[in-house]
Amino acid sequence: MGYEIFLKKGEERRIAGGHPWVYANEVARIEGKDKNGSLATVRSFDGRFLGKGYLNHASKILVRIFIRGTEDDEIARREENEKALFRARIHAANAYRRSLGLTEAYRAVFAEADDLPALIVDKYGDYLSVQFLSLGVDRRKKTIAEVLVEEFAPKGIYERSDVAVRKKEGLEEVTGVLYGEVPDEIVFEENGLKMAVDVKNGQKTGYFLDQRENRLAVRRYAKGDVLDCFCNSGGFSMNCALTADHVLSLDASPRALESVRRNAALNGFHNVETVCGDAFELLRALHAEGRKFDLVILDPPAFCKSAAEVKDALKGYLDINLLGLKLVKEGGFLVSSSCSHFVTLPMFENMLKEAAARSHRRVQIAEMRAQAPDHPALLAADETMYLKFFVLHAE
Repeated sequence: MGYEIFLKKGEERRIAGGHPWVYANEVARIEGKDKNGSLATVRSFDGRFLGKGYLNHASKILVRIFIRGTEDDEIARREENEKALFRARIHAANAYRRSLGLTEAYRAVFAEADDLPALIVDKYGDYLSVQFLSLGVDRRKKTIAEVLVEEFAPKGIYERSDVAVRKKEGLEEVTGVLYGEVPDEIVFEENGLKMAVDVKNGQKTGYFLDQRENRLAVRRYAKGDVLDCFCNSGGFSMNCALTADHVLSLDASPRALESVRRNAALNGFHNVETVCGDAFELLRALHAEGRKFDLVILDPPAFCKSAAEVKDALKGYLDINLLGLKLVKEGGFLVSSSCSHFVTLPMFENMLKEAAARSHRRVQIAEMRAQAPDHPALLAADETMYLKFFVLHAE
């Protein structure tokens, strides 16, 4: 008999509403026995079937549910081959992206949002970059890789499971080729631009595909002088270089700035300048010099990784956004983004209001945006709606 997880009274409401995570402190008792990482049945306190998912005793998230329906449905599904289940889920996820017109570079599987918890698959041309973020999917890595080969026929698959969250699952960080061969550089097209990505050493899976539509949207505001902070490999910088006179790209990583220069060369841009250093210090130095820009872009990495860090994160966001507003010319624009789901939209908007008030400027919201549609948010799970993106007009 496999694991049977019985929740405490009242704890089933969130799960029944569609949220996929069962936390260890929500559990009343566990019956049965199986291997860690196996499929476990989750029930309400009175025994009502809620779903099934992979269990991990080492994690605060005890079970990640991805099979629902009635128990009769689940019994029928139990006869289904596990590989067939992955095949159906991955095919459905990819079909959704293809229906959006995406073919070249996109997130093909977005974990819980695609009913494949803790599995990330990004497509860059003929190659895939993947992350296995829980014990359950990590144990099925070989099977999942086989399905990915069937679905995408890639030239190579590279694993980028070098993320801290794996330690919470009792797993080591891992990188390496899972299938075929993967070059050090992959060139793909985004928004009509050529972009080179290093899936072996770049951040996350190599590139931030979630900002694709936002990078395109920013072109209309990119006139005159543009300042792109935390520029990473230059996604925003390249889109701005099409329409702006000059783009100053700032990042603390020399490797990232090498990518910016490489991408500028790929597209024949000669109006992109790179500066290496801490963004907070560089912004203060630019302000002291009296520099002003028509557009300032702030797209920092997540300032907090837990709810306990939110207060300090908001102080950091306030500081950087106030500095950004001070550098915007009269009538110019500030783009401000946050990728931390712990900093909610109301929190982020209130921080921007405070930054505007402290800058003594009249600030209008030109646009509010979120992550690209190949990173769909699960309505029942707030954690999957993580990206906040504002375009502000500063008078």
